[in-house]
Amino acid sequence: MKRLLRSSTFQGLLCLIAANYIRLVYLSSRWRTEGHGPAEEMIRNGKPFIAAFWHGRLLMAPMGWRRTAPLAVMISQHRDGEMIARTVRYFGVRTVRGSSTRGGAKAFREMLDIVKSGTNVAITPDGPRGPRMRAQAGIVLLARLSGVPIVPATYSVSRRRLASSWDHFVIALPFTRGLYLWGDPIHVKPNADDKAIEVARLSVERSLNELSEAADRRMGVEPVIPAEAETT
Repeated sequence: MKRLLRSSTFQGLLCLIAANYIRLVYLSSRWRTEGHGPAEEMIRNGKPFIAAFWHGRLLMAPMGWRRTAPLAVMISQHRDGEMIARTVRYFGVRTVRGSSTRGGAKAFREMLDIVKSGTNVAITPDGPRGPRMRAQAGIVLLARLSGVPIVPATYSVSRRRLASSWDHFVIALPFTRGLYLWGDPIHVKPNADDKAIEVARLSVERSLNELSEAADRRMGVEPVIPAEAETT
């Protein structure tokens, strides 16, 4: 079984199944999108931004993005990251491999080059290993150096299963109701000091958690609770 799971061919088959499952859920369900006006305006005007969403809300995220707008997503170099990367490529999403725990510096530089070239990027600020729904500072540093805003986004569904993983991964079920929610852009000044970076990090975290809770409640499901905040 371990050899099978390591097989590139078998992994490719699983990724194809996952991509088709995502399409099935989306096409068999009723979806609404709200709050996306600022993001849509930036896309129309060719102004890139950094989309932020929690790792646990990754499954249906590709379907909430306009396919005509180029997008690059940072995905970890772990084995599960490889599966995610191969799956999202079916939706025309470019991937950059790296995280805070492996290959992070190289991936960060690549993401910076991409967004400076005018392409939108997306990051899960609590990935790849958590804590759940607690933002790391990397996304804020990227916004400071690139000069582009962070736009929080999430989704929820009325029919779902929550995985027992660290992120309580939301598995949307077919024939559901779904809601995509976008938040207001968060700007980080180029001269932001450590205090300002922390304020922006907390703003990203708070916005994503408020959006996720609101989306869950509107879909009639119990909100996913963030992990305990780490203390120093």
